[in-house]
Amino acid sequence: MYSEIASNKRRSVIFIVLFFVIWLAIGAACGFLFKAVYRHSANTGFATVPPTNYGWTPVIVGMVICGLLAVGGVLYSLSAGARLVLRVSGAVPADPAQYQQLHNLVEALAIGEGIPKPAVYVINDPSPNAFATGISTNKASITFTTGLLAIMNREELEGVTSHEMSHIKNHDIRLLLVVGTMIGMAALLASILWRSAFFAGGGRGSSRGSQVMLVVFAAGALLAVVGFIFGPLIRLALSRRRESLADVSGVELTRNPAGLLSALKKLQQNDKPFKKMNHATAAMCIDDPLQHHEAWYHRLYDTHPPIEERIAELEKISSGQSL
Repeated sequence: MYSEIASNKRRSVIFIVLFFVIWLAIGAACGFLFKAVYRHSANTGFATVPPTNYGWTPVIVGMVICGLLAVGGVLYSLSAGARLVLRVSGAVPADPAQYQQLHNLVEALAIGEGIPKPAVYVINDPSPNAFATGISTNKASITFTTGLLAIMNREELEGVTSHEMSHIKNHDIRLLLVVGTMIGMAALLASILWRSAFFAGGGRGSSRGSQVMLVVFAAGALLAVVGFIFGPLIRLALSRRRESLADVSGVELTRNPAGLLSALKKLQQNDKPFKKMNHATAAMCIDDPLQHHEAWYHRLYDTHPPIEERIAELEKISSGQSL
């Protein structure tokens, strides 16, 4: 298991570097397109000045802009991404008096993992689920829905908490936070650029304005590919195996596969939608709230392995078989 976790971390670094390279490539592509379509010439009254040769300047400028946007997105996700996830999810701090057992359970498992106790949050939602977020073990939090707290006994809740604690220990939450922010930023910029291209009017008959709008539209299309196709594929490649590893790591922490196994079986029966979850935050949940469907093409973007496969792996562990 430890070799798989180490291999997973190496792949994570590769994916992050690849994501950054993609942003640089978008900038370079826009620069090349600008060179190809934008021709500025002037008529002095005596002779027409030949079109300006911009050289490699547009390509470099495009790469610098996109590189800065990528770095800015990473810095934002590290500084404010976790708070944003909690805010949009409707999470509130779990009252220590009302949720004393939950706080005690989280603290005991944190001691077992050798990490500081994460902050504990609760979402008032009947759909049973939980997720962890944060940029480090010192700034992590675990959030539970009231629906999950209502149906889980202590043993099952311990299994769910150990799963989320493993995500924190393995630094999965920071990676998914950064990747999710980059995907969301790409989708947002694509929307802004497309609106600009459609509503700016293309220069009202000006060929120069039309050329600029073509570059803007192309940039939006490239960012849309990252935000809606390539980015989600990277996220699922990162998160699918991490869920199975977190299951195994969680069982190793509690030494009791029965708790998490029973919890996953209850989650398998869930048919209540998680109202405040979306594609950006669903990857953090113990049970993908967007996965309760049967169509094969939906599963192309599932960030979790099918829950029946996770249950089968835990049943092997419970029976003493090796994975």
